[in-house]
Amino acid sequence: MNHVNRVKSEISKVMVGMDREVELLTISLLFNGHILLESVPGTGKTMLAKSFASSINGVFSRIQFTPDVLPSDVTGIQFFNPKIQEFELRTGPIVANIVLADEINRATPRTQSSLLEVMEERQVTIDGITVKVDDPFMVIATQNPVEAQQGTFSLPVAQMDRFFMKLTMDYPSLESEKEILKQARGIGQDQKTNAVLSHEEIQKLKEKVQSIKINDTVESYLLQIVRQTRQHPEIDLGVSPRGALALMKAAQGQAFLENREYVVPEDIKRMVPYVLGHRIILSTEASFTKSPERVLKEVLEAVPAPVEMGA
Repeated sequence: MNHVNRVKSEISKVMVGMDREVELLTISLLFNGHILLESVPGTGKTMLAKSFASSINGVFSRIQFTPDVLPSDVTGIQFFNPKIQEFELRTGPIVANIVLADEINRATPRTQSSLLEVMEERQVTIDGITVKVDDPFMVIATQNPVEAQQGTFSLPVAQMDRFFMKLTMDYPSLESEKEILKQARGIGQDQKTNAVLSHEEIQKLKEKVQSIKINDTVESYLLQIVRQTRQHPEIDLGVSPRGALALMKAAQGQAFLENREYVVPEDIKRMVPYVLGHRIILSTEASFTKSPERVLKEVLEAVPAPVEMGA
């Protein structure tokens, strides 16, 4: 947990009020997960991703998606070098540690699908040549909800399911926004983010967080929540087995943040909105009056939490 506090402290030099987002980014990183980040323009999505990459000493790349971006612009190409009369491999921006896929829903479905292989298998195929991406690796994809219907292409269900979590960044609080203005004037803040977590430390944290226990009672509670999403009358598409695994891992990550060696029901409850909200599809009728978060709240209320808490 001390490692996570170091990352939060470092990012707070340039980003105010982002402690929870940094915690969730860290959990996702430790489980090789990817983040879908939704927010209106100007709330600091790019700065958050760049600062996070700097704090873990990672290589950062940014892909600005537009309708004319091709799959090869993401993955890379083989080009003919006339000097040596041979083809050479030039990897694309997807080969990095932290990749910001900015406004991913502006890309065509064909280009969006170029991310599927690397997100799932941590490798990219370029003209028949397979290139492994370095560890750690995480895609942070952004969407602008304001322009959701203007020149955009909705992400397919298969791709949505590959995102470990979906985060929504709101406007900052009044106090946070005051601090942002102070930082912009250079008052009392170091504006540079330094590396405070090495790749070796990240690997050790991965091993530690994956060893956090979840007993049968708590596991059954998690599965009951998942099954309830498949039976709820206002949900047309419930949570997949991949989603159930993601919820278990996220709960382990929450327990890790709280310095526990076991998962409790409250860990699962806290992570449900982030992990399951983008994996369910509401019925047409329900979508007019309710959000996925509200329906998931009803799901949680319908499943009684177990009393047993320990390992």
